[in-house]
Amino acid sequence: MLNFLLVPWYTRLFLPAEYGVVTDWYALVAFLNVVYALGMETAYFRFSREGDGAAEGLRDRASQGTSTDAYRSAYATVALNSILLSSLFLLLAQPLSAAMHYPNHPEYVHWFALILLFDALVAIPFARLRQREQALKYALLRMLSIALNIGFNLFFLAFCPYLIKNGASIPTWVYQPDMGVGYIFISNLLSSGILAFLMLGEIPKQLGRYSRSLAQKMASYAWPLMAAGLAGIANETLDRVMLKYLLPLKQAEALHQLGVYGGVYKLSMFMTLFTQTFRMAAEPFFFKLGQQSKKSKLGRDDAYDVVMQGFVVTGSAVFLTLTLFLHEIKWFLSPAYFEGLWVVPLLLMANLLLGIYYNQSVWYKLADQTRWGLYLSLFGAGITLLGNFLLVPVWGYGGSALSTLLCYLGMVVASSLASRQRHPIAYSWKKIVGWMATAAALSAIYYTAIYYMPYPHTRLSALLRLLIWGVFVFQARRTLRKL
Repeated sequence: MLNFLLVPWYTRLFLPAEYGVVTDWYALVAFLNVVYALGMETAYFRFSREGDGAAEGLRDRASQGTSTDAYRSAYATVALNSILLSSLFLLLAQPLSAAMHYPNHPEYVHWFALILLFDALVAIPFARLRQREQALKYALLRMLSIALNIGFNLFFLAFCPYLIKNGASIPTWVYQPDMGVGYIFISNLLSSGILAFLMLGEIPKQLGRYSRSLAQKMASYAWPLMAAGLAGIANETLDRVMLKYLLPLKQAEALHQLGVYGGVYKLSMFMTLFTQTFRMAAEPFFFKLGQQSKKSKLGRDDAYDVVMQGFVVTGSAVFLTLTLFLHEIKWFLSPAYFEGLWVVPLLLMANLLLGIYYNQSVWYKLADQTRWGLYLSLFGAGITLLGNFLLVPVWGYGGSALSTLLCYLGMVVASSLASRQRHPIAYSWKKIVGWMATAAALSAIYYTAIYYMPYPHTRLSALLRLLIWGVFVFQARRTLRKL
């Protein structure tokens, strides 16, 4: 959330075309993060507990050897992969930057090669902190990294310009005024580098003696997870990666459109925060419930259906709140980005559908058919690719937003159909669709009404939306109590 609060400042500091560069690079980095990690974090969780006979897991001395071997093997695999990839990117910086339409900025490739390396080197140590339940150390290190990133941003983008404006002289090796958005990347590089340095003590001892056979087993387990992760990232970020190339515009205008889309996309993060928070709590609950009722048949009144309904009711209320009060929330961004506000409801609904898919995914996890996670993610990625190719040249970033919505809708429908023959869960789909359709219809009615209201209509529109919002939220609370 702290990093998220940099967005209002960025959108006022940089024009949409400049901010488009940031959106472009970080969309690509999301893909590469998955490739660097290789899915080995989850593999480490899985193999470090293999052979544990006690409920205490890692606290049992008998399991320490297995855990150490798994940690050493996972770290060595990720470290070797990361060093090789970053070395390759450093060597090919010029052609890679040219391929991304930044021929004058090969330094961007240099910086991100190092950022990805540093982030990958701390991934497995952070996984071990989670497994050992060292929550305080984990949280402090993560917060320190965030604080450093924000601090460097403030130094380069606020403090240094202030000094120069007041006549101070700063060495060029410290600050160059024409660097612009590059300082966002440099701030990230410095914070990631310092974090990696602070975690040098977490490098496993006798690293060269890692078990190759165990590393191969872990890699065999992890690669489908990496593939599914890539497909999932494609669904979330591929629209921003492709937009620059699919728009029938010159480079500067394409970056402007990408910057606008990247800015307004951040407003949908309010729904993303809701769905991710829910997911963090729901996944352990689903597995625990599944262990308790493996042999029981899931019926209409099962807890999974109740949780799904509760999520959709609350998510629909969040959707309606954000759409009705969008004209207040929009000031989170600079006015230069307001032209893209019309796609925000599409992105909000898309993220609500993604939350529904998170709920549904319990069926293949409980049935030990995790390959379906890969199949469904690839299906969604196909919709994203096809939708962007067909819609972006015609509808611009609106085509990207609609493709995202269609992607998650398709995944929900496909998951529901696939589960019927393999691990059926009877969800109350009529109620679920009813709540979402009601929220969308009320939002549409409000915007239609204010469009035809005689000017001035500020007070009338405020009364109307408060009435709509109040009635909907009141009914939602009553429904949640019943559930």
